[in-house]
Amino acid sequence: MAALMVAPFFALCAPAHAEDAPINLKTMGSFHVGGRLVEISGKPVKEMLFSPGGVPVKVDPNGTYQVEQMYVQYFIPANERGRVPLLMWHGGGYTGVTYESTPDGREGWLNYFLRKGWAVYNSDAVERGRSGWAQYPDIFKTEPVFLTTANPFERFRIGAGEGSFSQDPAKRRYLPGNQFPAEGYDNMMKQIVPRWTSTDEAIFAAYLAEVDKVCPCVILFHSQAGPFAFKAAQAKPDKVKALVAVEPAQVGDPDKVAALKGIPTLMVYGDFIAQDKRWPTIRKNGSAFAEKIRVAGGSVDVVDLPAIGIKGNSHFPMMDRNNREVADLIQKWLSDKGLYK
Repeated sequence: MAALMVAPFFALCAPAHAEDAPINLKTMGSFHVGGRLVEISGKPVKEMLFSPGGVPVKVDPNGTYQVEQMYVQYFIPANERGRVPLLMWHGGGYTGVTYESTPDGREGWLNYFLRKGWAVYNSDAVERGRSGWAQYPDIFKTEPVFLTTANPFERFRIGAGEGSFSQDPAKRRYLPGNQFPAEGYDNMMKQIVPRWTSTDEAIFAAYLAEVDKVCPCVILFHSQAGPFAFKAAQAKPDKVKALVAVEPAQVGDPDKVAALKGIPTLMVYGDFIAQDKRWPTIRKNGSAFAEKIRVAGGSVDVVDLPAIGIKGNSHFPMMDRNNREVADLIQKWLSDKGLYK
């Protein structure tokens, strides 16, 4: 299998930034896509009190429910320069907050790409945030998974592995040179939401509905969104003009890589991967999938950030202190692919 490819232009990305101008929007708004109606029956009717001292209310849980829809918020800049909209898809246990302000209060990638002139569509996947939840076990067949305060710190290459987290911030053991903002970690934990392991089909269906509504587009996606984005592009290759995979946890259908040969793809991986238990395999699988796309005639750039001098990134480069440097890399790649004017 080929080694990680580093295109020459990545070494030319300049770290300096002009002073930020105000964000000028033509419009902004939101909508829901996807979902289905589900009938529930056979449940006992209950009498409930919704507020102390109130009047009891009869609640009949039997009937028709709207479930598995997805919330999307969009921002259209006054001076559009992206040739197509940019869709942002987040990872597991998170919402679209991933791309908004960083946990320590700096601007996130949503604002960055808006300032560059991209129309940005930021979503909360099915079962997350403003997309809402559904009943267990009638609709969501498994129990939700919740993350402890130690889990992301030890699992996503912020801290130095198992046992590195402490409730006392002064005793936390960070990976040396890590770019994740230490003062923002506790705040990041406030954005964590439950996730399910039985909703992939519903998540994928809603993402396809967004692609049908918004695209042609570029999809920028992180972690758990990996297989959803690759498979969406495989299902709708005429609607997806580029894929930007930020540490994808999984990939697409290896038997359908030919569908991706006309879609330029960028895969970005951060630092500290070699010393982790899980991430070498995850990156190896991503690189192998990239090679399959190349063999099918496609174009894929797999970028190892520390190999090109961008060091210290956790699994969350959009939140790390150098998030703008990584965004610059993505912006230049999109521009070089002819998707920016």
